[in-house]
Amino acid sequence: MSIITTATAKLADIAVETDRTDAVQSFVKQETVLVDITTVDGSTGTGYAYTIGTGGTSVLALLRDHLLPALIGQDARNVEALWQRLFALTRATTTGAITSLALAAVDTALWDVRCKRAGEPLWRLAGGHRQDVPVYDTEGGWLHLSADDLVKGALRAQKAGWDGVKIKVGKPHAAEDAERLRAVREAVGPSLHIMTDANQSQTMSSALQLAAALEPYDPYWIEEPLPADDISGHARLARATRIPVAVGESLYSPQQFRTYLETGAASIVQVDAARIGGITPWLKVAHTAESHNVMVCPHFLMELHVSLVAAVPNGRFVEYIPQLRAVTRGELTIRDGRAVAPDVPGIGIDWDMDAIDDRRVA
Repeated sequence: MSIITTATAKLADIAVETDRTDAVQSFVKQETVLVDITTVDGSTGTGYAYTIGTGGTSVLALLRDHLLPALIGQDARNVEALWQRLFALTRATTTGAITSLALAAVDTALWDVRCKRAGEPLWRLAGGHRQDVPVYDTEGGWLHLSADDLVKGALRAQKAGWDGVKIKVGKPHAAEDAERLRAVREAVGPSLHIMTDANQSQTMSSALQLAAALEPYDPYWIEEPLPADDISGHARLARATRIPVAVGESLYSPQQFRTYLETGAASIVQVDAARIGGITPWLKVAHTAESHNVMVCPHFLMELHVSLVAAVPNGRFVEYIPQLRAVTRGELTIRDGRAVAPDVPGIGIDWDMDAIDDRRVA
């Protein structure tokens, strides 16, 4: 029987593994909300979502007060129906980050149960397009790093056979960003992809100037140049530059992605499974992007996203930012420069519950 008998949630703070800065913020910590689900036949699943410093307790409260009680007695196999049921309970707070993060923690737990009951890994049950995917490095590209550090990080990634690196941009002057990008491009040559990320730091005029300054160094994309809700601005920028525009980490509903795609405001979709509300809506966004001939390169969460990128035909890249090593018994497998989706039943994350309890927030 797949009837849910228990559903619990907890919050753990995971320290950042290294300094991480961009044009608007520093990564303070990962507030990790975990949901555990058990069914009457003993099947279990664990899902999670995260924030980077604030709001974790709010997500936890929404889960405990409203969402988890509604799961008891429901059939865990009905993942779509349960997502819609919980969404309906939170209509007063949707679309928004807190609700989407709470839904994601539940949805990934349900998919974990689903995959384990089927005896299949997530990458196969979610689509099964292939098992390994290209990876690019972000850890060597933070904004506080010097140009020499950026070059060293890019050369390490290139030597390891990775396909790309990301360089954070958003310095006070576009010329400084361009100089940093120039140094990396000259060091690695034309074959390594260099992504750039402005983290919503630009105005329309500065974004146009920044894109023009970066174009000579062939960036693979420019990510979140403008505030995420400025769809018309992104569309205008996309028409003005040869650099593909990437968005998605700060969008919280499939409908927002649809509007971006229909207006030509995004050439790369970076949908985040935690922020979109889980695996169920993530797949909908990925398939919508596929219908527009747009590739998916999700933000963060490499331990989960490797399986989702592998599942869909338009999955292009996994972003390398390790953050769960302190609370898991394994880490992302990279072989011959490609990230390999776990082949064990479930979502493929082997949680260390003792380590999580050590970091648990009361």
